[in-house]
Amino acid sequence: MRPILMKGHERPLTFLKYNRDGDLLFSCAKDHNPTVWFADNGERLGTYRGHNGAVWCCDVSRDSMRLITGSADQTAKLWNVQTGQQLFSFNFDSPARAVDFSVGDKLAVITTDPFMELPSAIHVKRIARNPSEQTGESVLLLKGPQGRINRAVWGPLNKTIISAGEDAVIRIWDSETGKLLKESDKETGHKKTITSLTKSSDGSHFVTGSLDKSARLWDTRTLTLIKTYVTERPVNAVTMSPLLDHVVLGGGQDASAVTTTDHRAGKFEAKFYDKILQEEIGGVKGHFGPINALAFNPDGKSFSSGGEDGYVRLHHFDPDYFNIKI
Repeated sequence: MRPILMKGHERPLTFLKYNRDGDLLFSCAKDHNPTVWFADNGERLGTYRGHNGAVWCCDVSRDSMRLITGSADQTAKLWNVQTGQQLFSFNFDSPARAVDFSVGDKLAVITTDPFMELPSAIHVKRIARNPSEQTGESVLLLKGPQGRINRAVWGPLNKTIISAGEDAVIRIWDSETGKLLKESDKETGHKKTITSLTKSSDGSHFVTGSLDKSARLWDTRTLTLIKTYVTERPVNAVTMSPLLDHVVLGGGQDASAVTTTDHRAGKFEAKFYDKILQEEIGGVKGHFGPINALAFNPDGKSFSSGGEDGYVRLHHFDPDYFNIKI
C-alpha cells in the first residue's frame, strides 16, 4: 500500500512513538511542537504547545493519558494527551535528551546533556497520579559518563536502567542504588556514537543503532551481543517488528554531507533485515533526507518513519508482507 505522507512539522523529525494500543502516533521534531496523529489514516489530532526548543524524545503512558517530552529548552514536560494541557515541567540546567516511563508509569527516567561544566546525567523522577501533587525532585541522579546520553530506557521490572550514547558504550545501572552493573564490551560493541535504542516488545532483548554503520542486537539481562546488522551508511534509527523477525534500520549522511550526493527522489530508505540471518531483505524508499526516527505499530501491521525532510511517512504493509519466505 502506498505510504501516507504526514505533513505537520516544519523542521526535521527527531522521534516517533506509538501508544500501547497502536491507535495514536506521537512525533517530535526540532520545531518545538510535539504532535499526535491517528495511526491508521495519518490524520493530525493536535499539537502540544509549550516547549521553546527542539524536542528530542517522548514517551506515552500505558493508558494513553500522559505524554512526557524532553527538549533542548532544558525542560522535560508532562502533558495531558487528550486536552494538550501542560501538567508539569521538570526544569534542568542543560538540555533534556531522552525520556522513558517505567512499567506502571510511576517513574520516569530523563537524561540531560553535558553543558558548560556539567556532565551528562540520568535523572529518575516520581510521576504522581494526581498532576497537582507532582514535584520536580529526583529519586535518583546518576552523573553520566563522557558525552551525551542519547537513550535511556527501563530494564525488566524497572530494576535497571539501560543507557547508551556518544561514547558508544551501553551501560546497565541499578535503578535503586545507581550502581553501574554492566558495560558493553569494547571489542564486540559499537565503535561510534550510539544514536538509538529500541527494546523488543517483551523486553528480553534490544537493538541499538550507531554512526559506525551498524545495528546490534543485545540480551537485556546479560548484555550479550546476539546479532550484528551491517549497512553502508550511519544508522540514526532502529526498530523491530513485534510480529516477524525483522529489524528496520534508518539513516543517511549527516545533513552537511547531503548536498554532495545524488538528489533523485527520496533515495533515503528504511532497510529491512532478517533478525536471525542478519541479511538485508528489502527497503522502503521515500524520504528526501536521512531518516531520523522509526517506530513499529504494536500490532506489527504498519510502521512509520520520520526524516530530516520534516515528513512522517506511515506505511501499512500489504498482506503479502506477512507471508514472506526468505
